[in-house]
Amino acid sequence: MSEREHKTVVIVGGGQAGLSTSYYLTGEGIDHVVLERHGKFHSWRENRWDTFCLVTPNWQCRLPDFPYQGSDPDGFMVKEEITDYLDAFAAKFNPPLVEHCAVTRITRTEDGSYLVDTSQGNYSADQVVIATGGYDNPIVPPYAGDLDPSILQMHSVDYRRPAQMPEGKTLVVGTGQSGVQLMEDLHLEGREVALAVGPAPRSPRQYRGRDATDWLYEMGHYHITIDRHPDPVHAVTKTNHYMTGRDGGHEIDLRQFAREGVGLYGSVSGMSGQTIQFLPDLAQNLDDADASYVGICKAIDTYITKEGINAPEAKPFEKVWHPEVEVTEINCADEGITSVLWAIGFRPNYGWIEVDVFDERGRPKYTRGVCDVPGFYFIGLGWLNTWGSGRFLGINEDSRYLADAIAQYAKTPVLEAT
Repeated sequence: MSEREHKTVVIVGGGQAGLSTSYYLTGEGIDHVVLERHGKFHSWRENRWDTFCLVTPNWQCRLPDFPYQGSDPDGFMVKEEITDYLDAFAAKFNPPLVEHCAVTRITRTEDGSYLVDTSQGNYSADQVVIATGGYDNPIVPPYAGDLDPSILQMHSVDYRRPAQMPEGKTLVVGTGQSGVQLMEDLHLEGREVALAVGPAPRSPRQYRGRDATDWLYEMGHYHITIDRHPDPVHAVTKTNHYMTGRDGGHEIDLRQFAREGVGLYGSVSGMSGQTIQFLPDLAQNLDDADASYVGICKAIDTYITKEGINAPEAKPFEKVWHPEVEVTEINCADEGITSVLWAIGFRPNYGWIEVDVFDERGRPKYTRGVCDVPGFYFIGLGWLNTWGSGRFLGINEDSRYLADAIAQYAKTPVLEAT
């Protein structure tokens, strides 16, 4: 075995979650290192499209002791402003960050410590924090390989601007936050675009005089913890509500985009040659998204009435477009489709972690990020504790909690592995 540098804590991942944890460990005087496989904040710098911006208002950016200090708390920072904010946070405390250092293996020894192998030398540690997030492997379904190779296929992680796409129509697959924003990016550029509509919910942006997220925060929605959630499985697995912060922020009504010429189909179910098949679920998916929208509006209405708040009235909800037929199959040549842009998400890659901290489906097991295996933690994942976990809104609370757990464990004898 090669000689290893020992650290009390090794943090894997140098994004906002890893560095927020590092901030508190630094304050506690706990010896640690942060290992980042790319450059600092690589994902924010390199894996977003040119017009990317936050979906949640700037006031929700609350890194540890470093809340948003700009002049537009109700606005939505664009990519360069986000990285400036992150860089300023890191410069505040100069974390022990090792960049371009890929962790290749983590194991637990018989005495309960950890061995961390990397591309830049190896470490041993008393405790390990996994802060790599869940965006390792872009999802593209197997049947994508059956599509005619003359049709360009791209994942959202590689999309930067409309000019990347060939002349002709682009089919965007997926209606999470990324999918609908990429559709709009192409549409605003005057490009022909169609959208395969999945079951993602949507949200109002401004409602009764305020941003909907402002209302939800005031109502306590973002303070609900996963252990108190009425349907925790649904909370963890459901897609985020779609809307956008672009150009000051607005809601996205796919029915309105259909009126403006965007083609809408149901969920993609298969591909072969020039043919793409869809499920007959477009009308249902649009209705379900609208039901989510209306549900949020009604919840806000109820809160306003209960609290006696003076707020402007809202216009009645209206469905401005309905699909006349459910198209279940198209020929790309006939429809002028020359490219497909996949925006159906990512899967994490934990294959390098050889520690018994996963369930039968390969998902991490923890309570508020603390695993049953002593000294092992996760942070930066959705619903680690609240809706804000994994986002700027909740990372301060999550990292403070984890740092306290780490400090407490550091005061106890190392337990033997079981």
